[in-house]
Amino acid sequence: MLGRRRRSDDERVPRKDRMGASPFVVGLVVLIVACIGVFFGFAKHVPFTHGFRVKAVFESSNSIRKNSPVRIAGVNVGKVTKVEGKPGSDAAVVTMDVTSKGLPIHKDATFKIRPRIFLEGNFFVDVTPGTPSAPTIDDGDTIPITQTATPVQLDQVLSTLQSDTRTSLRKTLDGLGTGLNYKPPKAQDSDADPSARGQSGGESLNDAIRYGESSLKGTAIVADAFLGTEDHDLSRLIDGLNRTTEGLGRNEEQLKDLVTNFNTTVAATASQASNLRASIRLLGPTLQNADRALDSLNAAFPNTRAFAREILPGVRETPATITASFPWIAQTRKLLGPSELQGVARELSPATRDLAKVIDATLDLLPQADLAAKCATQVVLPTGDLKIDDGPLSTGAENYKEFWYTMVGLAGEGQNFDGNGMYVRFQPGGGDQTISLGASGGIADKLFANAILKPLGTRPAFPGKRPPYKPDVPCYKNPLPDLSGAPTGAPDGGGAAARAAQPSAIARQAARDATQPKAAAAAKANPLAQVVTKLSPFGVERAR
Repeated sequence: MLGRRRRSDDERVPRKDRMGASPFVVGLVVLIVACIGVFFGFAKHVPFTHGFRVKAVFESSNSIRKNSPVRIAGVNVGKVTKVEGKPGSDAAVVTMDVTSKGLPIHKDATFKIRPRIFLEGNFFVDVTPGTPSAPTIDDGDTIPITQTATPVQLDQVLSTLQSDTRTSLRKTLDGLGTGLNYKPPKAQDSDADPSARGQSGGESLNDAIRYGESSLKGTAIVADAFLGTEDHDLSRLIDGLNRTTEGLGRNEEQLKDLVTNFNTTVAATASQASNLRASIRLLGPTLQNADRALDSLNAAFPNTRAFAREILPGVRETPATITASFPWIAQTRKLLGPSELQGVARELSPATRDLAKVIDATLDLLPQADLAAKCATQVVLPTGDLKIDDGPLSTGAENYKEFWYTMVGLAGEGQNFDGNGMYVRFQPGGGDQTISLGASGGIADKLFANAILKPLGTRPAFPGKRPPYKPDVPCYKNPLPDLSGAPTGAPDGGGAAARAAQPSAIARQAARDATQPKAAAAAKANPLAQVVTKLSPFGVERAR
């Protein structure tokens, strides 16, 4: 090409014509990469990031510095990143980064500052992660000062027992020894409890040791109950007491009057010391009973605390529930107004009064209905389920079914045969045996019929008089009737004299068996004249 000089392969290119990266840039990049590698090699931390961060409030930071180690069971799991004062107090807030090896940390964890070497030196933060059943903390949470501790310095130990302090301590121990070894004179000892008379304070204290187990156990339970069932229950209680004392401090005159009145009350109580001592002696049995009652109450405390823990969420939601119920209450007021339910109540008032009368009448009706129901279920219906033994005429079915079989037969006999309408046709057969059917249908004279065979008898037999009526005996207490065991009377339906002349049940059955072939032959000769049946006021008369 024109304007470009041709060169051979072995011709050297001038420096100004060379193309590629500048040696300075390459050296600078290599230096930066080396610095980054050295930083990560020694720091082992990515800048502008942090691990799991937790804060703890200590009474004193106690020579804790930035990058001081954080350990769990002697293993490094993090380091201190910041130490700062807590505003408004002399405490210190220590911020720590904890690696994944030290997680999880629970809300009841404790943080303690401990020395790394004996007799002063560097310090580290010793962490106890807490119980697994407790909830875990989140990133950025703060452990309160009640769960932290600082070590005691050697100068604090040496400055504690000064000369005046040692003198006071010696006097205290001397007074304690005198109090434990002193025995009161008899004049003062008479007012003491009988179990403590003639004993020194130390001896009485030894006697009280055997009651210490139950007492300390109860004290521990009470102290545990004072902690509350949720986090910060005790702190909220202390805060409330603080506000109460501040309120009392703001009203000095009222507090002064309260103290004066309390002093007067104590003085009046002291004037009744003898009566109080007598009351205390009488209080002994009461306290013994109270001790047993407290044992029972102590056994019930776990369930009570569990109930309290379960009910607390509902209690917290109560204000919101009450607020949400206000619209419903407003609507309910309108519903209960004169134009709504009150008007309905006025309209229903007459019906309610009548209903009350009906209920009063029902009180008399229901016992009678109960008797009727018992009569139907215990006597009438079971009687209908009995099977009647009627010799050759027995069907083997329950008698209530026989009744409906008869109804079906009558319906079939009364069907419409022609245009003359519905009627029943009978074609009786004749015979040489004349029988009396008695008076029926308002006819005073007796009716007679001709039967093929001589009647065997009338069943059931005519008793001669109506059975007695006993209105004071409930129906359901009557025994079930023996339908198959009804006595058989004379063929003409006579009374007692005729019944006496009747053969026994065995003889009657034999007579039926003997006449059965004749009856069958007669029925075959005249099928329409098999049986003549009549319902009388006393039973059923049959003739064959």
